[in-house]
Amino acid sequence: MSTTRTGPEPATLDSGGATITYDVRRGPAQQPPLLLAGSPMDAAGFVTLAGHFPDRTVVTCDPRGTGRSTTPDPAGESPPPPPDQHADDLARVIEAVGTGPVDVFASSGGAVNALALVERHAGLVRTLVAHEPPLVHELPDADHAWAAVLAVREAYLRDGQGAGMARFIALVQHRGPVTEDLAAAATPDPAAFGLPAEDDGRRDDPLLGQNLLSCCGYRVDVAAVRSAATRVVLAVGEGSAGELAHRAGVALAGRLGEEPVRFPGDHAGFLGGEYGMTGEPDAFAARLREVLAG
Repeated sequence: MSTTRTGPEPATLDSGGATITYDVRRGPAQQPPLLLAGSPMDAAGFVTLAGHFPDRTVVTCDPRGTGRSTTPDPAGESPPPPPDQHADDLARVIEAVGTGPVDVFASSGGAVNALALVERHAGLVRTLVAHEPPLVHELPDADHAWAAVLAVREAYLRDGQGAGMARFIALVQHRGPVTEDLAAAATPDPAAFGLPAEDDGRRDDPLLGQNLLSCCGYRVDVAAVRSAATRVVLAVGEGSAGELAHRAGVALAGRLGEEPVRFPGDHAGFLGGEYGMTGEPDAFAARLREVLAG
């Protein structure tokens, strides 16, 4: 079988006033296309993983307000886009590619959006592998975890991107149940994470300003996901046990009546140098291929 494919070929579409930019690497048609989705991570984060699937058409995209994709209100005065709006954007991308139901690998906030995609457009997705969705309300310690998320947002609005990201990193790297102490703790020094301490006055960060609350606060319609024809697999990293997104993935898998599938690496296990981070992309892609094969 030939594994020659084109791309990436960029394209755009209008979705509810936003311009969504996506890339298509067209390959053999023997298998469904594979959509790789993140949020707020854009298509640039999936270059390595896409390269492991030369035998398939691979689609990547920039979520609205991130990378090359725009929002109707660049000034940020409109409400942040909820996962169901991101899901509708993904649905339009799948329909534009025009080759029938797709398989989806989605990570972090992208996994939240992809779960909303299954709830709203299940007929477009054959298999979803949802990797570590940071669904705070799935956790038994949801109240404390949500307070910690709100503390991240408050630090960002008060002191800027460096402070917000320092607090965010402390939260996502925390292992074990979240206690009230985490939200009450002082904001870590941004310099300890290589972040700027000064406030540049901007509040348009795609993670902290646009997606944090709507993503982490999303409540999955478990009945809709369970009744969908889509095969849904919850995936968690072998190296991220105890972290919030890992724990949320395990909890949601339990509510769906399944066991989570362990993948090599941690929350960034599929990265191959993108954003200066390298996980275990070869082993990760091999595991993803096994899972998609059923």
